[in-house]
Amino acid sequence: MPAELLNIVERFPGRRVLLVGDFMLDRYVFGDAERISPEAPVPVLRVIERQDRVGGAGSVALNVLALGAHVACCGLLGKDSFGDRVEKALREAGADVRGLVRADDRPTVTKTRLVGLAEHRHRQQILRVDDEIVRPPAQNDETALLEAARRALTDADVVCLEDYGKGVLTRKLCAALIAAARQQRKPVFVDPARMSWESYEGASVLTPNRRELEIAWSNGVIPNGELAPVASQLIERLDLQALLITLGRDGALLVRRDGTARHFATTPRAVYDNTGAGDAVLAMAAVAVAAGATLEQATVLANIAGGLEVSKFGCVPIPRQEVVDELRHGEQRGRGKIRSVADLTAELDARRQRGETIVFTNGCFDILHPGHVELLEKAKALGSVLVVGLNSDASVRSLGKGDGRPFRNQRDRARMLAALDAVDYVTVFEEPDPAKLIEQIGPDVLVKGSDWARKGVVGQQFVEARGGRVVLIDLLEGHSTTAELERIRGR
Repeated sequence: MPAELLNIVERFPGRRVLLVGDFMLDRYVFGDAERISPEAPVPVLRVIERQDRVGGAGSVALNVLALGAHVACCGLLGKDSFGDRVEKALREAGADVRGLVRADDRPTVTKTRLVGLAEHRHRQQILRVDDEIVRPPAQNDETALLEAARRALTDADVVCLEDYGKGVLTRKLCAALIAAARQQRKPVFVDPARMSWESYEGASVLTPNRRELEIAWSNGVIPNGELAPVASQLIERLDLQALLITLGRDGALLVRRDGTARHFATTPRAVYDNTGAGDAVLAMAAVAVAAGATLEQATVLANIAGGLEVSKFGCVPIPRQEVVDELRHGEQRGRGKIRSVADLTAELDARRQRGETIVFTNGCFDILHPGHVELLEKAKALGSVLVVGLNSDASVRSLGKGDGRPFRNQRDRARMLAALDAVDYVTVFEEPDPAKLIEQIGPDVLVKGSDWARKGVVGQQFVEARGGRVVLIDLLEGHSTTAELERIRGR
């Protein structure tokens, strides 16, 4: 199957998606929260950074673009500066934004998160402020939106409806779009809201998660947890072709109109953040079908996209090349733990925004032994995330450790480290020492073995100048790479 899926992914460029739904702006305000207000028992946030990101249906649009396909966006934005930012961001990313209608009767849906930093490092969300008016569009705006969607439908291969329950996707609008798409024999994929699904009657495929399916089920509780019979009844009632139900670590369940149900397992991964998984699944399933995939093939690819998304922090679009790499080398990727420095630094920034503490250590780890495991487990206990910097083969040779070193190549050494529960990320560096890597990672805690007390820890000055700390961990007696190699060679 990987060869078949690779052929499908190669056909992604040029596919055209019509996306209709709730477009939003996600705002982040970061600041130091080091004192309590004299006016009330609340933190004072001294702003040091602001970030604006496209959210809601905009996240789906960015995922479609990252896969190499085209997307035409249709939705409502307010006549305000926040709407300008959403429209500009999507346009600059390559989306067709002619279908974004600017409404007089509502603001652009905006979620503002206030994030405080303690000691300039540990980030914690203090408050979220939602600026929105949830109601159906005014008649003239609904008409304009429908006309824009119908125009874009002519060139589209597939239609996506992304419903966050903000009022844009009314029953009338959905019915008109679904009818027009069916008349032109174009599939309609829906990421449904957590409410009744009657608006989606006649769509091709709905992509709910388990909880959304439970809410949509009229009885509220699914008997014995049997999803397939409930899905079949909903398919029949709503005149759907299929339900693609995402099950988190349990993969996905595809139930077709004929009653057949097939479960698709997913690659086990470290799940760091579920944000954006539904957006990635909808984008991938739609683009895959547009490229000629069967629903079964689209589900496998959607599983991959969702899995890659939850292994990252925040709504991060999944590039087509990353999917290709996963299909080709998925079994050798250390379950998503082995990262390039560029990919890793972006991920760590997102984790810091959630208040996590980054711990870093480094080494050759040529012959993994109990002393290594002990050090790594103790290092992980010092924070939330443990990053291991691994000397490349060339880096090990430059250290003059002797003939035949490294004993194992960097790929095998990285894979073995990634298999340890204590290790969250592994990144390979080429230099003789990790000074440059430490500056790129910017750890809160730098860990080395106690034998470095006399040598001087590389990166200590940099870490401590940023308010971090250096921790030396006692080594487990009787274990060292040199001793292990001597024992192996002696035998």
